[in-house]
Amino acid sequence: MFTGIVTDVGRVRSVRDTNRDRRFEVETAFDLSTVDIGASISHAGCCLTVVEKGEGWFAVEVSGETLGLTTLSDWHEGRPVNLERAARVGDELGGHIVSGHVDGVGEVLSIDSEGGSHRVRIRAPRPLHRFIAPKGSITVEGVSLTVNEVEDDVFGVNLIPHTWDVTTLGTLAAGSRVNLEIDMLARYLARWRETA
Repeated sequence: MFTGIVTDVGRVRSVRDTNRDRRFEVETAFDLSTVDIGASISHAGCCLTVVEKGEGWFAVEVSGETLGLTTLSDWHEGRPVNLERAARVGDELGGHIVSGHVDGVGEVLSIDSEGGSHRVRIRAPRPLHRFIAPKGSITVEGVSLTVNEVEDDVFGVNLIPHTWDVTTLGTLAAGSRVNLEIDMLARYLARWRETA
């Protein structure tokens, strides 16, 4: 489990297809002496398992399923990546409860400056859009955000200067593909309504 509060922006240092999956090595400022092999780390909203580590880097393996349902198939050497270590019992829950399971890939439609902040409009894939509500929570590229408005399959979020500066969201442009995870409570409420 995660909170959607990015604690490091790593960098993809290598990408390699193996006989099993695709392997990414990621450079990080995390103290890797405190990261165990098998630990879960959120990568742009995708929960991935550390399979190897070295001085200032760790490796993860990604299945075809994950490559097909997220933006990870677009990743290349040098790409910056939002990282968050798994939450521990007793940690501050600064964002919202995030599973690290990407629900779909959205498309950035526009980015407009509003004072020091940026208003970002994103199109969500159908039928995922029905789980997004004004003033609800959503995770975009692993970052916990509040939904400002929703119109059909398009929603808007406001990025304060801090979020813009310390995550990869500041590199977004119209046409960018982004990993989306809907609010967990919305997911279960919708499932309950469908089966009740």
